[in-house]
Amino acid sequence: MNLLWLQSAGCGGCTMSLLCAEDPNVLELLDDAGIDLIWHPAISEATGSEAKALLQSVLSRDIALDILCVEGSIVTGPNGTGRFHILSGTGKSMLEWCRELAPLAQYVVAVGTCAAFGGVTAAGGNPSGAVGMQFDGSQPGGALGGDFRSRSGLPVINVAGCPTHPGWVSETLLLLSDRSLDAETLDAFNRPRFYTDHLVHHACPKNEYYEYKASARHLSELGCLMEHLGCIGTQAVGDCNIRPWNGGGSCTRGGYPCIACTSPDFEDPELTFTETPKVAGIPVGLPTDMPKAWFMALTSLSKAATPERISRNAHSDRITVSPKPKRERST
Repeated sequence: MNLLWLQSAGCGGCTMSLLCAEDPNVLELLDDAGIDLIWHPAISEATGSEAKALLQSVLSRDIALDILCVEGSIVTGPNGTGRFHILSGTGKSMLEWCRELAPLAQYVVAVGTCAAFGGVTAAGGNPSGAVGMQFDGSQPGGALGGDFRSRSGLPVINVAGCPTHPGWVSETLLLLSDRSLDAETLDAFNRPRFYTDHLVHHACPKNEYYEYKASARHLSELGCLMEHLGCIGTQAVGDCNIRPWNGGGSCTRGGYPCIACTSPDFEDPELTFTETPKVAGIPVGLPTDMPKAWFMALTSLSKAATPERISRNAHSDRITVSPKPKRERST
């Protein structure tokens, strides 16, 4: 399978993340899967006239295009022309390139939240008119239109994340090489369900604090980050804590709240990322599948039952009270 990767309006962070893939690394993985990376602007040796000739060969169908990966949002300004962002040396906007190449591809993959929904590039009033490949924020449309389907009959596959997890990209590509990814394996935003059927909350190391509602008040503390510090891991999709980054990391494992970077419109929150919106003292960001009355009742019980160890550790930047073995409790 031939894979062409374009980098549009973004920071390149999704490529940097993918290059951190381990066991195997991304180039070994692609080779083992029979996927030929015919061009990537940051990795490939071909530049200038060589790269332009390759792109032209794809357009003329002299080179088959099996997978088109686009990283970064698609700029539509000014006035829908896309000419705020010209692919260097071609005289054509990235918007034009995507619209010409996407119908030729067996599969189209938006790598990262910018390519999927517009992402950070669309924040702050979006003066450049940045959109995703097939979504403008949470609304279908984007650069290709809501009705677009690739040659496989699938919409754009949105591997959202900011940056996206290397495992999400590599697993998506492996599923495509095996023809194992279809419409039923995508969610309502066309994200692969193998990672969006999970919440960031699942396997979070702060779950014991969450259960007792032992909440951190400052970023350096060990307690749960939901009540005061803006964490929305109970609503955000992603297996970040089940499949840690580079074998051991995630935002919440690093002491930072989940900001739901796999979701459309995450870049423009109502409050700062580290502040929890509340109504009458009740956090707005409650678990999506739990009635508020139940949550508040459980919160009251949990706080009343919080062990001293958890209460003290929640407001510390390190473990100050260790759990005691059972034999020590009986002495």
